[in-house]
Amino acid sequence: MGNTEKYTSEDYGKVAVLMGGLSAERDISLESGQAVFKALLNRGVDAHAIDVREDIWQVLGQSKYDRAFIALHGRGGEDGVMQGALEIMGIPYSGSGVLGSALAMDKVRTKRIWQSEGLPTPAFAALNEDTDWRVVTRTLGLPLMVKPVHEGSSFGASKVTKADDLEEAWHNASQYDSDVMAESWIIGQEYTAPILGNKVLPMIRLVTPREFYDYEAKYVEETTQYICPCGLDADFERKLGKLALSAFKALDASGWGRVDLLLDEKKQPWLIEANTIPGMTSHSLVPMAAKQAGMSFDDLVISILDSSMSKQIRKGQTV
Repeated sequence: MGNTEKYTSEDYGKVAVLMGGLSAERDISLESGQAVFKALLNRGVDAHAIDVREDIWQVLGQSKYDRAFIALHGRGGEDGVMQGALEIMGIPYSGSGVLGSALAMDKVRTKRIWQSEGLPTPAFAALNEDTDWRVVTRTLGLPLMVKPVHEGSSFGASKVTKADDLEEAWHNASQYDSDVMAESWIIGQEYTAPILGNKVLPMIRLVTPREFYDYEAKYVEETTQYICPCGLDADFERKLGKLALSAFKALDASGWGRVDLLLDEKKQPWLIEANTIPGMTSHSLVPMAAKQAGMSFDDLVISILDSSMSKQIRKGQTV
């Protein structure tokens, strides 16, 4: 894909790289943000690393920034809150807008939209303290995946194989989010489709000896395999990529991101979730796919920053 820069470093102006934040994914975000910050400096961009804390509005207000690269993961950064605040402040930013960010962060509403669009996604149920656990297991079957609705990096997620364990799994997930869901377990291979602009980068197959691609598999274990090229037939991979891009756009997501999916034993695809600000660490998937497509990490970062250039924000409105 190569380097196809449209702008000079001066065109970007003063760039705030927002990282850290207050979510459970703070440490991962700091890694992502530092990698992005260094890449922008490598390209001569006037970039400034900002660890987002409660005083972020004062920090941004004290210095005039021309745009922001959002490297925040999780709530407060990936869910539309930061995007809305930047729009009020008149600062263009990278990635999805308020609506796309909010929808993609909410796994239940994501799945409802996909269902309404006729896109394949596993059956699910919202869980709370009044849930009839037996009804859920009878309806969805076993095993089940239980996870927080608004959390990333698989925090609080667990596999349930016995009906008696569902309530405990809900309680564990509820430590991270008051909204929790159960999802039918799909037996098959896991893939991710990284998206940059209106293109799908080479898909990656994820292989782990663990029960599923959980936090340990993502960030700690060295046994996790990332297979790219993913090994699928080229025509079939293009078909899956088209499905992933449709799923991404159905949420009004834009700029860049990732759509995770499973292929069952009959090669039927099942959409799992969308991520509008994926990791940019040494273990991260979008940089891996970009490299396979011929893009360096620095090229990728610049391309993502370019998504802020089309946002003309004035007085709380994105044009």
